Amino acid sequence: MTESPFLAIIIFAAALYLARLWYADYTSAKSGNPNPKALPGAARAPAKLIWAGIIGALVLVAAETIGEISLGISGEQSDIKAIALLSLIAAGIIEEVIFRGYLVVQNRGRAWLITSIIGFSFLFAMLHYQYYTEIENTGDNMSMVINIGTKEAWTLLLLFLNAIWFYSLRFARWNPQRSLLPCFAAHIASNIAVFVVKLAQGHVTGLW
Repeated sequence: MTESPFLAIIIFAAALYLARLWYADYTSAKSGNPNPKALPGAARAPAKLIWAGIIGALVLVAAETIGEISLGISGEQSDIKAIALLSLIAAGIIEEVIFRGYLVVQNRGRAWLITSIIGFSFLFAMLHYQYYTEIENTGDNMSMVINIGTKEAWTLLLLFLNAIWFYSLRFARWNPQRSLLPCFAAHIASNIAVFVVKLAQGHVTGLW
């Protein structure tokens, strides 16, 4: 999540452009003239699945928030600026095209699909994961130590579960055209909910 207002605006603009390209492919497919080089998942999805995706994402945010309160770690959240909401919304588009669109193994059987979903969900979590490193100097030797506390472990688990949920939406049998629409809706809803929680808990510290 970028702290630079300028970069947040650039990322949001890039996401809008990508969404425009995706929607053009979506409308082409809907009209019966699909683009052979279309972006992944540019197809219709059942409205019920879109709503299910949003509800599931909100349940995961609620579980994360309740877990942080129960574990006494809610105060360890990072502070953000309000402008970060732009990059949070942008991530719901860009990351879904990259991860749920391209980073998955399809057409090689169910075992490959499930294995790739688990592997790339772990990658998704690790790329979002914030951890602290320390350099320990013990005489002639130096080593890097990664400290993973309760907050970090809980965050990593929820990021992984979110990724699994987003992949499940795309490859559910109720999504026969493998549309990314439920994934977009769920991811954006999740990120907005995270922002609202931070705002309510006093972790949004100014506009930019």
